[in-house]
Amino acid sequence: MSVKHALLSLLAQEPMYGYQLRAEFESRTGATWPLNIGQVYTTLGRLERDGLVAADEPGADGQHHYRITDDGRTAVLDWFATPVARDQARRDEVAMKFAFAVTSPGVDVGAVLQAQRRATMKALQDYTRLKRSGDPAEGREELSWSLVVDSLIFAAEAEIRWLDHCEARVRRYAAAPAAPAAAPAAAPPATRAKPATGAEHAEEAAR
Repeated sequence: MSVKHALLSLLAQEPMYGYQLRAEFESRTGATWPLNIGQVYTTLGRLERDGLVAADEPGADGQHHYRITDDGRTAVLDWFATPVARDQARRDEVAMKFAFAVTSPGVDVGAVLQAQRRATMKALQDYTRLKRSGDPAEGREELSWSLVVDSLIFAAEAEIRWLDHCEARVRRYAAAPAAPAAAPAAAPPATRAKPATGAEHAEEAAR
């Protein structure tokens, strides 16, 4: 996800310092994507370098408050207006693992599938409990993170369906009869001499 644009969207509402930004980020995502404070300040430094935010002088609390610039507001509006491209496949570690598992000798693909299914089911249960702990009626921030959790729930459900599909495909492959070995190519027939005619015999005798 774009941490840069997420922080810009927060600063578009009011100036904040680093720890405030991290707290707001985690509040709106339900802490499903923990954000390291070092990453926050590194991102702010890049935004300041690019002219998208500006740092005020330290206040009474000793903190640098960052405010968004006009270019930063334009960048946020462009981010919201531009759909996320899905034209390039992203590497998925689970799919990659199975792609190599089914082609690696000695790997128990069934065991790999079951282990992943258990892990994904546990994640789905955790996300579901997290979703039930909130109340979207409490306000926009509650709605914000519950939508993030919804996306994680849907992704986990889709992965479980995909794992079921993989298991069925692997079983069908294992049960399919092996392709018959190709028969060796027949040797070409030996050339047989044609019987000599009477004229040929007479010609041979005259030699």
